Amino acid sequence: MTPPIDTEALVIGAGPVGLFQVFQLGLQGVHCQVVDALPHVGGQCTELYGAKPIYDIPGIPYCTGLELIERLQQQIAPFKPTLHLSQQVGSVERLPDQRLQVITSTGQTFRTPTLFIAAGVGAFVARRMTLGGLADFEGTQVFAEHPAPERWAGQHLVVAGDGDTALQTGLDAGQGPQAAASVTLLHRRDAFTADPNLIAQMRQACADGRMRFVAGQPTGLRTEAGRLQALELLNPQGDTEWLSLDVLQTCLGLSPKLGPVAQWGLAMERKQLVVNTENFGTSEPGIFAVGDINTYPGKKKLILCGFHEATLAAFGAVALLRPEEKTLLQYTTTSTLLHQRLGIA
Repeated sequence: MTPPIDTEALVIGAGPVGLFQVFQLGLQGVHCQVVDALPHVGGQCTELYGAKPIYDIPGIPYCTGLELIERLQQQIAPFKPTLHLSQQVGSVERLPDQRLQVITSTGQTFRTPTLFIAAGVGAFVARRMTLGGLADFEGTQVFAEHPAPERWAGQHLVVAGDGDTALQTGLDAGQGPQAAASVTLLHRRDAFTADPNLIAQMRQACADGRMRFVAGQPTGLRTEAGRLQALELLNPQGDTEWLSLDVLQTCLGLSPKLGPVAQWGLAMERKQLVVNTENFGTSEPGIFAVGDINTYPGKKKLILCGFHEATLAAFGAVALLRPEEKTLLQYTTTSTLLHQRLGIA
């Protein structure tokens, strides 16, 4: 068991609003821990808008989603937040001392007086291939989460998908000390959404015999002695064929799931958390919700609105954490204290 982590603040979600929440808490002298289901920061901004242009961030005429996340990481660097990635929050409960106990999918426990839910439209989780009986082999021969070479070393690998991750996984799996015995890229048709450069590399690898491409839609599976042996495919010609494999790595993209948030006993409206507009607190004291996960009269799902919400939520948290102190509004242009916290004094 991992020892519980005691922290003044816990932020759920490492997207742009979650990262800016870290910044605003840091300005208030509050160090925080951050949890995200993805293996990297950025959330929806990197998953859906990584290379796409964003024009409505104040003071930044143009940037991509990835560039915005990079700038936010630079901004929060002075506060050294502790990141806990590739894990999803499962449960939240109130302790006798009124702190909140938060447990993640990896078994990590946090105890905190303030919790900030910046989960956007939910945790991003890997899409699974929908095929009867396939789930029985999840974690042994079938993987939907982050590709890892140790899974396919010396094995006959099938990679399903048509995006960047699928093609890059197939290319990587055919080389190095943990190379697969064979690599097959599977997609329903010979058309891809991946970067053109990756598509060209994949086609060259197929021409060189380092991997192959098979077009078809999985319709069934064959098992023997408790192991998955092959996928039944319906090919573009309407014929049935079998694709043998040892390991199946699906790279079918990510989808947002509200998940356990709905079970935390917080007031909700249309799958969003109801908050007040004074400090963006939820129906439960000490729990704040910022960004696309919340709702209130006049709510607009814009990043800049999330930044505003995170600012007021940070002030609300300080009022709970230090009720005996008078919270003064200070400016980063002139405040010696804020300069110290930013490391520029």
